[in-house]
Amino acid sequence: MKTYTSTGMKDTRSGFGEGLLEVGRSNPRVVAMCADLTGSLKMNAFIAEFPRRFLQAGIAEANMIGVAAGMTIGGQIPFVGTFANFATGRVFDQIRQSVCYSGKNVKICASHSGLTLGEDGASHQILEDIALMRSLPGMTVINTCDFNQTKAATMAIADWEGPVYLRFGRPKMPVFMPEEMPFEIGKAIKLTEGQDVTIIATGHLVWKALKASEQLKEKGISAEVINIHTIKPLDEKAILDSVRKTGCVVTAEEHQRNGGLGEAVAQTLVSHYPAPLEMVAVNDTFGESGSPEDLLVKYGLDTPNVVSAAEKVLQRKSVAV
Repeated sequence: MKTYTSTGMKDTRSGFGEGLLEVGRSNPRVVAMCADLTGSLKMNAFIAEFPRRFLQAGIAEANMIGVAAGMTIGGQIPFVGTFANFATGRVFDQIRQSVCYSGKNVKICASHSGLTLGEDGASHQILEDIALMRSLPGMTVINTCDFNQTKAATMAIADWEGPVYLRFGRPKMPVFMPEEMPFEIGKAIKLTEGQDVTIIATGHLVWKALKASEQLKEKGISAEVINIHTIKPLDEKAILDSVRKTGCVVTAEEHQRNGGLGEAVAQTLVSHYPAPLEMVAVNDTFGESGSPEDLLVKYGLDTPNVVSAAEKVLQRKSVAV
């Protein structure tokens, strides 16, 4: 297996900005829209190169979704960008009715997701967006882990027919996925081989899971780490192949326990291969203002909590056996 090490620190939203520019150059049908947050979503390079393919919607997210749905009728592929809170919670009705129910080819690109939005606080730190988007028929849900994967995902979704929710973040995080790795929607990536416990992580928690596997190895525990970047459609085969080998699983995500990756994995296990499961996620609470790393620690989304969850699920596995 390849060893994954950090090559530096970059924010995932910059990966989106670079990916949008590249896909704009390769696909003339790609257009972009934003709700008055172009700088925050790193869309300025696209705007500078393709000013006639950009529309500033202003602080009118619901209108932006409706306009984007209409643009698809003429064959355009709209990439709409705003903060994750505004891209989902504020406009759920418009996404349901105008995009998913109508099967429109709209790409909803959401930055500043989760606790790591940081100092902006609970009003902006949406932790329910994956649950909202997972619930919609026909919606593809993607949550990328670093700069390189976000850039690759942005380019890949232009070729994917149908609604997509692409989730990324604000802070600088370790860059560890290979720049040349192709992004396959719905295909999990096994990062480490392991025999004792499966750790399934998404988004910013993938790096924490890798660090946890290193600490577990020092304790004589062999952890298999899987990067689930596509939460819907879920790569059930990759999950089941791993858990049938290890017998237990930990999920890790920057989202509420309810409705997120952990729940999706639990549904898969219940249907096909029941096994002990521990979830590292926000436990039915809102966030607060603070630095990204401090918030991850306070809400139990750091490496020590992934390690602890693995040790706990291993104890449950031994009791079950």
